[in-house]
Amino acid sequence: MSSIESPCILVCSMDLKTGYCFGCGRTREEIAGWITMNSETRRTIMNELPARLETVERRPRRETRRARMLRERTGQSSQ
Repeated sequence: MSSIESPCILVCSMDLKTGYCFGCGRTREEIAGWITMNSETRRTIMNELPARLETVERRPRRETRRARMLRERTGQSSQ
């Protein structure tokens, strides 16, 4: 059995504003149906992904460890 080309980078979290995955840029529907799509459809979607990834919000949903450490070092209070 041959492997199916996939843009997945195992960062599976969706941007609520755009509906695209932060990691690969696909929608939930595309991720779910990826294995049943033909290679032409997958390639078409993969060609669109760089532009999609430019539109996702890059802010983390929660405070990161790095941001918390910086906040603690500078004595700032949390939001």
